[in-house]
Amino acid sequence: MSAPESLKTGVARTLKWNVIDRVASQVLYAVTGIVLANILPREDFGLVGAILVFQAFASLFVDSGFSSALIQASDPDEKDYSTVFWFNLLMAAGLYAVLFFVAPLLPALFRAPWEIVPLARVMFLSFIINAAAIVQANRLMKRMDVRMIAVSNSIGLIVSAGVGIALAVTGFGAWAIVWQTITLAVVKTAILWLTGYWRPLWILSRQSLGKFFKVGSGVMISSFLNTVFQNIYSFFIGNQVGMTALGYYSQADKWSKMPTASLSQVLTASFLPALSRVRPEPERFVAALAKMSRCTAYLLFPAMTLLIVMAEPIFHLLFGTKWDGAIVLFQILCLRGIFTVLQSLYNNFILSVGEARLLVITEVMRDAAAIVAIIFTLPYISLSTEADVTLGIAIFLWGQLAASVITWAVTLYLTARVTPRSAIAYLADLLPYIMLSAVAIAPAWLMGTLKFTPALTLALQGITALALYTGICALTGSRIQRDALAYLRGR
Repeated sequence: MSAPESLKTGVARTLKWNVIDRVASQVLYAVTGIVLANILPREDFGLVGAILVFQAFASLFVDSGFSSALIQASDPDEKDYSTVFWFNLLMAAGLYAVLFFVAPLLPALFRAPWEIVPLARVMFLSFIINAAAIVQANRLMKRMDVRMIAVSNSIGLIVSAGVGIALAVTGFGAWAIVWQTITLAVVKTAILWLTGYWRPLWILSRQSLGKFFKVGSGVMISSFLNTVFQNIYSFFIGNQVGMTALGYYSQADKWSKMPTASLSQVLTASFLPALSRVRPEPERFVAALAKMSRCTAYLLFPAMTLLIVMAEPIFHLLFGTKWDGAIVLFQILCLRGIFTVLQSLYNNFILSVGEARLLVITEVMRDAAAIVAIIFTLPYISLSTEADVTLGIAIFLWGQLAASVITWAVTLYLTARVTPRSAIAYLADLLPYIMLSAVAIAPAWLMGTLKFTPALTLALQGITALALYTGICALTGSRIQRDALAYLRGR
């Protein structure tokens, strides 16, 4: 087998197992999340949401970007792998010791009961366990053999789901989520160690750390900014409003991220290699940019707007009325998700022409806009009425939506500056599908005002919107839809 064929086979195999891993993880997370959301009180999700703010930053510092540097490096040796392994493990142990002693500050920071302290001290053990698996997973990724990563994730999710649900049913409260997290980390790490056959040397090389520092520090700075952006809302909601409100937000955030993250990965993961291939041919490159932009709009706008319209029957079908306070928050976050996916798309366009430095600018711009929005909306975050207990949080999230729109606009401007298409051309790609989505979704919205059962409402809304959208696209001669149908038919 030739080198190009070998590479193609490796990429195809990696993509297959990544897709399997993604789909299996989403399904298992969803099923477990639905069961636990129906059993556990809202305050328990708020407690865990508060702990996860600190865990996200701790996990970031444990890795320090060195895992990305290992994957990027052309020829890491056993000394390099061992050095990164021991560095990650020592960093994890040190951070755990710090967080163990600062855990008593959490009740004051988040207006939480003292129970959050032992919960946090156990939950934080998971990033030490996960740190032990980073290099094992990296070695598999480096060889483009990610099958066992997908297997370990799936088995870990199944086992941890059983543990979490069993503990929730028997009355362990928030401990069910904590032990679910620990079980997932233990099972995944154990499988990778048992099947990986790699063992570290007893060495911690300053030379190896220095070799990876440049790439690792760059990745860490970008990841740090992104982590701040992702977790700052939970901190302010918990600090200003309390655990019940944070529970509502945590549920809305979790369920809105699933479609947004899936769309971002599915729509953009394969675009960059294709764009890189046609980059030397200006006409084909421009055509590819246009087609990818329209393809994203074709899928993104109907999917996200339909989720917004169907939010209430979805929540009522899955949870009854228990999480009604999260519905409006979910809708705002789905609307913000549209701009998140578009920014991810434009970042791929920017990267395809080798302007990676602009990605840092867009990340800084996003965080700056978010901070400005927080300053203006934070005074209203505690507002509530009998009819709307999350009114203040909704105002807070509307501010973040505005920040996302501004960031998307800046990213669009930068994309037009470095690619051979104008901002008007990119906007023209979106407009037809925005209008088609509005026409198709309007009847579905009207159906939501009728007094049907949640299941019947969802069925009617979904069938009506899908039929109208695809029918109008067919009548108007949508080339994107024709190509998509041809692909599904194997042509």
